[in-house]
Amino acid sequence: MKLINATLARWLVPERTLLQSLLLLVIRLYWGWQFFETGKGKLSDLQKVTGYFQSLGIPLPHLQAIVCGALECGGGLLLLFGLVSRLISIPLMISMTVAYLAADTDRVKGIFGDPDKFIGADEFLFLFAVVLVFVFGPGKFALDWLIARKWSRSQAV
Repeated sequence: MKLINATLARWLVPERTLLQSLLLLVIRLYWGWQFFETGKGKLSDLQKVTGYFQSLGIPLPHLQAIVCGALECGGGLLLLFGLVSRLISIPLMISMTVAYLAADTDRVKGIFGDPDKFIGADEFLFLFAVVLVFVFGPGKFALDWLIARKWSRSQAV
């Protein structure tokens, strides 16, 4: 059981160099704040977002607007603090992929023909940021790291 807990702790927050951790901190702070701001914006003007989702043909547009806004707002805060960073990255990746496919279908279709358009979309930058956090973890300057460190110490005793 101790081996499983130690392995889980290493996966949740692997060892990183100081430079890697600083880079991950910058990514988390910037993009966490961006997610928070866009989510807050969606929640503050639900009618506009609902209308936009309706125009895209998204089912249950009002409910989707609430869910999307709450996910981005709450997920952004979690990224900012580095709390359950990898876990919250999963629904954020799904949300950004759906946003990409629903709002920028032409850019997605042109991924091989015109990759500059694909990479230039706003959704790409948001998606790229959460993929980085998912793959590399939150770094040492995160609550996840502190919790994993304390957890691994208590399991060692």
